[in-house]
Amino acid sequence: MARSEWQRAQCVHVRSERGGGHWDLHARPPEPLLARHGGLLFGLKPTPFGHLGLFPEHASTWDAVREGVARRVNTKDAVTVLNLFAYTGGATLAAAAAGAHVVHVDASKGAVAWARANATLNALQERPIRWIEDDCSAFIAREHRRGQKYDLVVLDPPSFGRGPKGEVFELEQSVVPMLTAVRDVLRERGTVLFSCHTGGFTPLVLLRLGEAVFGKSAQLAASELTLPVESGGVLPSGVALRVDLP
Repeated sequence: MARSEWQRAQCVHVRSERGGGHWDLHARPPEPLLARHGGLLFGLKPTPFGHLGLFPEHASTWDAVREGVARRVNTKDAVTVLNLFAYTGGATLAAAAAGAHVVHVDASKGAVAWARANATLNALQERPIRWIEDDCSAFIAREHRRGQKYDLVVLDPPSFGRGPKGEVFELEQSVVPMLTAVRDVLRERGTVLFSCHTGGFTPLVLLRLGEAVFGKSAQLAASELTLPVESGGVLPSGVALRVDLP
């Protein structure tokens, strides 16, 4: 079956009350199933959680990553980017393609493998990327103790998650400690790109969080992440905060 035919087939994800769910696929997807978006190539597959491994609302984040790396790449030996909760690696790929040294961190072994496969699809497998399977909070705490610093930190945490050793992450309780830890590993004039998809988090809430953690001298910008709808308008798909330190 051609990809265009599969795209027109009705494919519905049915959620389970116990979490996750399953897909009702009226046609078997082609293998490999690939999609190009935001200048990057992704391998897709239906997952029990209802997604395919591509999050197109983050294309604006990838553009900001490219811009941030390009702005620094000719002014120092190496631009360093930390991508937390990195999943299938959109920001990692954008940073690596722009010339950065990247640390990619996710608690899921499968997600890290998926991101590495995406790097190969984009001919980026030889770029300086460290692939780390770890709890993000634990990893960034160790980086702070080691004195590691980054020019740009990207994070898109879930509302709730578990680390590889059962560590529990709940965004509402963890957001301030996490952003504080990010601040501690950020270089002067560093940039943070933080996004989330949790109810109750609005652009105004993110601005207040940014002021509380990074101080009023930081340059802050908050916005909604959206997706265009074929019939017109846009679909709200999360919120984002950009922080630029002086």
